[in-house]
Amino acid sequence: MTKGIPMSIRTRLLAVAATTLALGSGSLAVAATADASLPPPPSGWTQVWADDFTGSANTLPSSSNWIIDTGTQYPGGPAQWGTGEIQTYTNSTTNLAHDGAGNLRITPVKGGNGQWTSARIETQRTNFKPPSGGVMRIEGRIQMPNVTGNQALGYWPAFWALGAPYRGNYQNWPAIGEFDVMENVNGINSVWGVLHCGVNPGGPCNETLGLGANRACPNSTCQSTFHTYSFEWDASVSPNQLRWYVDGQQFHSVTQSQIGEPHWSNMTGHNGYFLLLNVAMGGAFPNGVAGFGTPTGDTVSGRSMLVDYVAVYTRGGGGTPPPSGDTRDAYSQIQAESANASAGTFVENCSEGGQNVGAIANGDWLQFNNVNFGSGGVRDFVARVASGAGGGVSGLVEVRIDSRGNAPIGSFALGNTGGWQNWVSIPGNAANVSGTHTVYLTFTSGQPSDFVNVNWFQFRR
Repeated sequence: MTKGIPMSIRTRLLAVAATTLALGSGSLAVAATADASLPPPPSGWTQVWADDFTGSANTLPSSSNWIIDTGTQYPGGPAQWGTGEIQTYTNSTTNLAHDGAGNLRITPVKGGNGQWTSARIETQRTNFKPPSGGVMRIEGRIQMPNVTGNQALGYWPAFWALGAPYRGNYQNWPAIGEFDVMENVNGINSVWGVLHCGVNPGGPCNETLGLGANRACPNSTCQSTFHTYSFEWDASVSPNQLRWYVDGQQFHSVTQSQIGEPHWSNMTGHNGYFLLLNVAMGGAFPNGVAGFGTPTGDTVSGRSMLVDYVAVYTRGGGGTPPPSGDTRDAYSQIQAESANASAGTFVENCSEGGQNVGAIANGDWLQFNNVNFGSGGVRDFVARVASGAGGGVSGLVEVRIDSRGNAPIGSFALGNTGGWQNWVSIPGNAANVSGTHTVYLTFTSGQPSDFVNVNWFQFRR
């Protein structure tokens, strides 16, 4: 869903014919039944973030998770969202609402004046990326608008991700990267997966086309029922690999070596990505496929894209935890990146050497198994932390024992320390503990923004 420069009609037409049918098993297949609950993370994966869209009927999606885009462009950004699409995005529940049955509906509507409205949302979070040496999966279970033929002309549903530096700039596409997890136009039974990167025109991603492939949805059409669309960024292999799936079947991949430098670093070296869901009407892609302007007088109004859930998972990376069964000394420094499990965080290079855990916000956590406190005598704990959080953004760093649901045994409050790599050691009182336990660092804030990085922590007698 290119948002910088309108796509080439000629090259998009070529893309329609270039169907890739490579199959794989790297993503979890989900049965195509309506209103399934959010599945548990696939084996070996950790859920980083998700929205199951379980709100009451005719309510907007959670403002803590989503930003609702409105109008015909970002302030200062390209007109018509850079694609030539003709609708106006709104925050009206006519265009965007929970259906009360576990889905989000995005519905294009043609008004009495002939003008189209629709909806587009993007995640508050902009830091989705794999942990160092690990894998990230972006996944959504979606039913495309159930309309085909001439009545579908101009419909352009999409589930995609943009590099964080695009937010507030709007002139740095495609260098910052774009992952189109699912695109479709004109009610065709096909899913497109596309990477945009580098420079425009041309470059390693052949802009404005991008590097893409498409295939029919397995077993049933994309429009008639739900399918699961997934994208994986695999940083556990060298060169890194990007992969696209529908219902667990791989149909597209791009490797780091295909992109090369500086373009790979430009799209992967920043803070991460934010996710988007929208249904556009008209524009370069549907027009190019149709061979004429869309929508037309035959296009019907009011066919919704249904989103059952969106989730982000990670696997591997994040430092090297001790072998299973080995204990950690509670009174020695425990490196944050050595966590046995985590949610909502990633690992990055640390200015003090080694690595630290970053992008920590409300609800995130780190888990450390087999921490040995001996016969007790705990006085407090201390953590090496840093924060570049904006004004008014702060939170608590908490220690919990054996379950994230247990009350904290200690905590301290943290605000901006002068930068995300400006490290300070902060103590917090802690209850006395004996024996060997699972230790959780949990993070609580009244704001959704990231508020802390952690290098290490330890307990003191």
